Amino acid sequence: MARTTAQVLDRQHIPAKPLAPVKRLPPSPSRAPRRVTVVNSGTAWRTRTANVVLAWLLPIALLGLWYLGTERGWLSEQVLPPPAFVYQTLHDLISSGDLWMNASASLQRVLVGFLIGSTLGITLGLAMGLSKTVEDYVLPTFNALVQIPVLGWMPFALLLFGIGEPLKYVLIAHAALVPVTLCTLQAFHEVPKRLLEVGRAYGFSQRQIVTDIVLPSAVAPIFTGLRLGFTKAWLSLVVVELLASSEGLGYLIAYGRQLFQLDLVMAAVVVVGTIGLLIDRGFEFIERRLNRGRPSKTGRLA
Repeated sequence: MARTTAQVLDRQHIPAKPLAPVKRLPPSPSRAPRRVTVVNSGTAWRTRTANVVLAWLLPIALLGLWYLGTERGWLSEQVLPPPAFVYQTLHDLISSGDLWMNASASLQRVLVGFLIGSTLGITLGLAMGLSKTVEDYVLPTFNALVQIPVLGWMPFALLLFGIGEPLKYVLIAHAALVPVTLCTLQAFHEVPKRLLEVGRAYGFSQRQIVTDIVLPSAVAPIFTGLRLGFTKAWLSLVVVELLASSEGLGYLIAYGRQLFQLDLVMAAVVVVGTIGLLIDRGFEFIERRLNRGRPSKTGRLA
């Protein structure tokens, strides 16, 4: 018994075998250094210049074809007047003050109609975006009514408002109402769900979720709707003035057509396009500032 106990004690004091030396771990794979492309200011300037030049190539080419077509006799002056005639007519309109008088009348109409239509559109879009019940009741009827073009409402609007200024305001407001309403509603639908979940997790009330999360996220899409609404309003303005007006840029086009003065028609068309382009570029500049820092959802085909 004593011998067995001694053997057990001896086994407890058996020195442990030395461990094998630990091999050094291989070094972790090093990440390839990230290449940082430094854009030279001269290169950026050349790129912007090239973009501007490319944008002007097509208009200059069309103007050259117009000039050659009238000078070589390919196009009759009764079909398309020479550019020199259009320039002279435009100069006469500016000198006499007729251009400013008609342009100011058109701008006043489009601004009043656009303000009315955009205010109603934002209000209606907010109501449908904040209430699912309102959206279910209003949106189907709204989608059905907006399929009717502006000219389709013209006879009915003439009976209600006559041929005066209220007719033009109502039709222009109708044109601006549609895109503003739909873009406002779409802005509420595109609010990131994670932001709403974070707001609820922090115990935000429904009013705080709307004012602190939904509305800031919807500002840029709503402004996009305002830009589209103004474009529609400007197009509708010309149509309305062509049919029922005694002044304005659309009236100049209709007046030149009645007198077969195509140079007057072309001069008014140039002014309409220039004013619309300048206003659209202003909206685009503000839209880029609002979308700065926001991830882009659109892509470009390569």
